[in-house]
Amino acid sequence: MLTNALVFLIETAAGFFTVLLLLRFLMQWARVGRNPVGDFVNALTNFAVLPARRVIPGLRGIDLSTLVLAWLVQLVQLVLVLQIVAGPARAAIAPGIPMLALLALVMVVRLLLYIVIVIVIVQAVLSWVNPYSPLSPVLNALTRPLLRPFQRRIPPVANVDLSPLFVIIVCQLILIVLGNVV
Repeated sequence: MLTNALVFLIETAAGFFTVLLLLRFLMQWARVGRNPVGDFVNALTNFAVLPARRVIPGLRGIDLSTLVLAWLVQLVQLVLVLQIVAGPARAAIAPGIPMLALLALVMVVRLLLYIVIVIVIVQAVLSWVNPYSPLSPVLNALTRPLLRPFQRRIPPVANVDLSPLFVIIVCQLILIVLGNVV
């Protein structure tokens, strides 16, 4: 029982921090301006991202340090959970570090896809219910790069933009492929 509680706490803390790092990455990638959500995410992640930027350089405007940190958090989570569940003796013969590193990468990609799905759904619903919400500019900036390729090819049907549906379908297909890989 104590083991389950400890695993739950580790997975919750690591998952929350990974989501924050991925949100920070998405907001930087989409060039979202200053906003309360971004300030909150930056305040909670600056302690790790700012020192990591000194070691991990960016690549063509992409902040690799946040992605590497998200991957490292998931890797540490896997190692800790394996140590707790299997015990130190059995953890030594468990899957090696390369396999855990690959699994951590898959977990980061899955979390990123789930974040994209949630953001697209919230943005679509908010655009119908309250398009002038304070969150609308942030959500629009985050989803615009994802929706634009579909909006170019798929015209609105009765003034309804179907591009969010196609983004969600593509994300789900990628999640299915990732589920079969690991």
